[in-house]
Amino acid sequence: MFSFAEFLDLPLIWYGLIMTAMFLYVILDGFDLGVGILFPFAPSESCRDRMMNSIAPFWDGNETWLVLGGGGLFAAFPLAYAIVMPALYIPVILMLLGLVFRGVAFEFRFKAAGKSRAIWDYAFHFGSLGAAFMQGMILGGYVQGIEVDGRSFAGGPLDWLSAFSVMTGLAVVSGSALLGSTWLILKTEDTTQDWARSCAAYLLVFVALFMALVSLALPFLNAVVKNLWFSLPNFFILLPMPLLSAGIVILLARDLKAKREYRPFFLSLGIFLMNYIGLGISLWPWLVPFEITFRQAAAAPESQSLLLIGTAVMLPLVLAYTGYCYYIFRGKTSHEATY
Repeated sequence: MFSFAEFLDLPLIWYGLIMTAMFLYVILDGFDLGVGILFPFAPSESCRDRMMNSIAPFWDGNETWLVLGGGGLFAAFPLAYAIVMPALYIPVILMLLGLVFRGVAFEFRFKAAGKSRAIWDYAFHFGSLGAAFMQGMILGGYVQGIEVDGRSFAGGPLDWLSAFSVMTGLAVVSGSALLGSTWLILKTEDTTQDWARSCAAYLLVFVALFMALVSLALPFLNAVVKNLWFSLPNFFILLPMPLLSAGIVILLARDLKAKREYRPFFLSLGIFLMNYIGLGISLWPWLVPFEITFRQAAAAPESQSLLLIGTAVMLPLVLAYTGYCYYIFRGKTSHEATY
C-alpha cells in the first residue's frame, strides 16, 4: 500500500490538523454555547429571539469540527484514543447529551409558544451550560494527566474529577459566555447590544481571574510543565505569552468601555487563541499528557496517508462552505423568526 511517509511528516501533520480542528470547534461552537448560557437572562422575549436568530445559520455547522477532531484522533492516533476515551467517558457522554439537548431545544423553541416556549428556553440554556462545563472538565481531566500502564488506561472512572477540572469547567463556561456576549455585540443592536456589552464587561473580569488561576495552577500539576515555564532561559522566552494575553484583556476592556461593535469579538477570540497556544506549549509533544507522545501514538503511515487524501479533498470544501455561510449571513439580526 502507498505511503507519503518518505515525503511528509505524517504524525506531525495529523497532530496539527486535529489541534486546529479542536481550536476551531472551541471558538465557533463556543459563541453558540455562550449565547445559550446567557439566554434566560436576556431582558425581553424580543432580545431572546434576536439572540437565537444570530446563531441559527451557524450552530449545527460549527460542530463539524468536533467530528473532525474526534474522528481524526480515532483514525490517526488510535492508541491515544484508546487511552483517553476510557479516562474521560463520563464527561464526554455528559457533554454530548448537553449538545443533543441543546439541539432539540433549538428546534422545538421555534415551534413553541407561551409556557412551552419558556420550557425550551431553559432547556436550551441548561444544555449549553452543561456542554460548556463538561468541555472544561474534559480539558482539566486531560491536562492534569492520565494514568497509563503499558498501552492501556490504568486509572479509575472518576480520575478526571478534581478541583482543577472544576476550575477549568468554570473557566470554559465564563469564556464561552464572553464569546457569546461579544458575538451579540457584533450581531445585534439597541437593547440587546447594550445588555450584551454590560454582560461582557462583567464576564471579562471572571475570564481574566480564571486565566490567572489556571496559569498558576498548571505548572504545579506536573514537574515537566513547571520546568518548561520556570527554568532559564525558557522563562524569558515564554514571558511574552502571558504579557500578550494581559494586553488583549486590557484592550478588550477599553473597547467595551468605548462601545466598539466589531473588535471585541475578535479580541475574545484572541484570548482563546493565546490560552490554547499556552496549553499547546505546556503539553508538547504529549498526546496522552506526560505518558505518550503523538509520534508514539500514531497509526501506520499507510493509514495516515490514505486518511490524508480524504481530508485533502473534504477539508477545503468544509472551509469554503463555512466561510460562505458566514459571508451570506453577515450583518445584524432581527427579532423576526428566520428559522
